[in-house]
Amino acid sequence: MVCTQCPRSCGARREASVPGGVCAMPAEPVVARAALHFWEEPPISGTRGAGTVFFSGCNLRCVFCQNSSISQAGFGKPVTGERLREIFRALIVQGAHNIDLVTPTHFTHAILEALSEPLGVPVVWNSGGYESAETLQKLEGRVQIYLPDLKYLSSERAARYSTAPDYPAVATAAIREMFRQTGPCQFDGEGLLKRGVLIRHLLLPGGVSEAKAVMDWVAGTFPRGSVYFSLMSQYTPLGRAADFPEIDRRLRKSEIRAAQEYMAALDLPGYTQEETAADEAYVPAFDLTGV
Repeated sequence: MVCTQCPRSCGARREASVPGGVCAMPAEPVVARAALHFWEEPPISGTRGAGTVFFSGCNLRCVFCQNSSISQAGFGKPVTGERLREIFRALIVQGAHNIDLVTPTHFTHAILEALSEPLGVPVVWNSGGYESAETLQKLEGRVQIYLPDLKYLSSERAARYSTAPDYPAVATAAIREMFRQTGPCQFDGEGLLKRGVLIRHLLLPGGVSEAKAVMDWVAGTFPRGSVYFSLMSQYTPLGRAADFPEIDRRLRKSEIRAAQEYMAALDLPGYTQEETAADEAYVPAFDLTGV
C-alpha cells in the first residue's frame, strides 16, 4: 500500500511485513500488548478496565515518549485483521467496558476491517491528535469515543519535541472533526463515557503557559460540558528527554498547582492526575500479553 493515512502523507510503500514510512511499520498491524487497563480516565477504565490494544509505531516522534520501546523502537508482533478482531472479542469476554485503541492511526485500514461489524461496546480512538480529517471521516459510525492529545498550540514546541511544526493546526482541525462525528459527551448510569470526545494535555516542564493556551482553546471552541478535558501531570523524563535540558526533569509542584488552578478557574469539566502518577511503574509492560 502507498500510505497517506496520516498528516505526514509520506507516500511510503508499506508492504505486508516490510516496514516503511515515518511510522516505520508494515501494512499489517503490529501489537505490543492487549489487556484490561485501569489507568485511563475514570469514565474510560470504569471498574472492569478498558480493553486496551497498544499498537507499535507512531506518526509522531515525541522525544519524551514513555512508550518509546514500541512507538519508536518498533517492538511488537504482527497480526492479521482477523486476529485483531479476535483480540477485541477476547477483551470483551474478560469484561472490558470498551475497546481502547492506542496509537492506531497508521493501521486505520486494518482496524476498519476488524470493525466491519459492531462489537457491542464503544470503540475508543486513543491517539496523539495528529490525525488527517479525511482518515477520521472513514471511522464515522465505527468509533464512538475519541481520546486525542492536544499536545501543543505552539508550532515551535511541536517542531522541537515531536518533529511536527504543523501539529497545532492539524490537531485542532482533527478534534473538530471528532466532535462533529460524536456530538456532546454522553455517559451511562454508571458514569461511563459511551460517546464523545475527551481531550488530553500532558503538562511538560516549563509548559504552564502552553497548558493554559490549550485549555483556553478547548473552553473557547466547545460549549461547556460538550467535551471533557484531562490535565495530565504524569510526565517523567523518559525517551530522549535527556537531550533536551529544559524538559529533563520532573514537574514542579508549583507547575501542577498552577495548571490545575487555571483549569478550575475556567470551570472546565474533566479530570486531573495525582502527583504520584509520575512514576515509571505506570508504564505498561509491553510483553505481548494478549497478542
